[in-house]
Amino acid sequence: MEKKPNKRDNKVVDMTPKSSTVKSGLETDQKSGQAMDRRIEKKNTLFSTRNMMIAAGLVGALVLYLAFAPESGRLYKIDGDRVVVAPVVMGQFEDFIPVRGRVTPAQTVFLDTVEGGRVEKIHVEDGATVTAGQILVDLSNTSLQLDVISREAQVTEQLNNLKTIELSLEQNRLSHKRNLIEIDYQITRLSRQVARRKQLAVRGNVSIADLENAQDELAYFKKRHAITLESQASDEKMQQQQMKQLINSTEQLKKNLIFARRNLDNLVVRAPVNGKLTAFDAVIGQSMDRGQRLGQIDDPDHFKIKAQIDEFYLGRVDVGQRALVKVGGQELTLKVKKTYPQVNNGQFEIDMTFTGPTPRGIRRGQTVQSKLFLGDTGKAMVIPNGSFYADTGGSWIFVVSPDGTKAVRRDVRLGRRNSKVIEVIDGLQPGEKVIVSPYTNYIDMDRLELTGVN
Repeated sequence: MEKKPNKRDNKVVDMTPKSSTVKSGLETDQKSGQAMDRRIEKKNTLFSTRNMMIAAGLVGALVLYLAFAPESGRLYKIDGDRVVVAPVVMGQFEDFIPVRGRVTPAQTVFLDTVEGGRVEKIHVEDGATVTAGQILVDLSNTSLQLDVISREAQVTEQLNNLKTIELSLEQNRLSHKRNLIEIDYQITRLSRQVARRKQLAVRGNVSIADLENAQDELAYFKKRHAITLESQASDEKMQQQQMKQLINSTEQLKKNLIFARRNLDNLVVRAPVNGKLTAFDAVIGQSMDRGQRLGQIDDPDHFKIKAQIDEFYLGRVDVGQRALVKVGGQELTLKVKKTYPQVNNGQFEIDMTFTGPTPRGIRRGQTVQSKLFLGDTGKAMVIPNGSFYADTGGSWIFVVSPDGTKAVRRDVRLGRRNSKVIEVIDGLQPGEKVIVSPYTNYIDMDRLELTGVN
């Protein structure tokens, strides 16, 4: 029989009758002696032994891959000798900051010219030790001298006016007194005359007209006496007020003259206190303006330390805090006397004084290194203070693996720090090792591979 193609599965199908096929098979089986043995194939299932073995192999391969595959994240390879590795330890933390200061006199008095003028004579040299009241420089000021002379003339003129008015008042007083004496005399004379004429008029020896004339004249002088007394009192009151004003004016002129003379005395510059004269550079013939600085007088026996501190510590530095400084091999104690809150170029200034006697051998302008304590000393987990802090701000750090071949970035929380160590608050454990050198070249990396590590 011929085979015809099947359109459904595109396979060639045998069209031979089944009976023929069976017959042929039986004949074959009979010949081989296996006519009754037929092989039945088993069907494959999802949970067959073979599939289970394949799945187990895949899982094992995945586990091995995850165990030995590289870690995720950005990787940077670096020579292990180029980084500084330090351990995390428990130790004593001293809360201090290094302070570099300059020795300055404990007290400084500046010399400024109260009145300007020309330098006529210099009595001392720069660096000399002076005493209070000692003459340093003589100045000349023609305008000031003329002003003093003018004020003296004004005072003299005012005093002369006062004397003139006093004389006029005295003359006026004497004139009133003379008038009163004259009026009193006339009243007395006329009173007697009126009394006699009254007696004679009764007898008819004097006319009534003469009597009345005498009476009228007596009445006139009595009125004149009253007016003269009133005028004298009024003049005396006005004269006293005028005298008082003149006296006050004269006193004010005298005070002005005293001030002018004192300014004239200021042309002679004297030392206000005992000490050492420094920064004194006056030259003969030099014109000095009012308020111009001539120099300064420093206390030669007492000193203080003036230091600049980073503004980061502005809120932690206060008056009375303790500091240590070594001078001539001797450790001395200082205390903060004054803080200046003004910040210039990221720094503020403090003054520190010695708690004991001023050490010998210390000199003005000398630079010293000191430790300013901001808090108490206590036990804490610490790591060395390295350059990494400037790159990370203390928020993370590279932790080295136990074998030292790699380092992984880890978030940490760091606290106080001094020039030597940094306090660890969270994120690290004692015994772990960290990289404390700069992170400049790999600050964006997550992992480091340290090559060349034995």
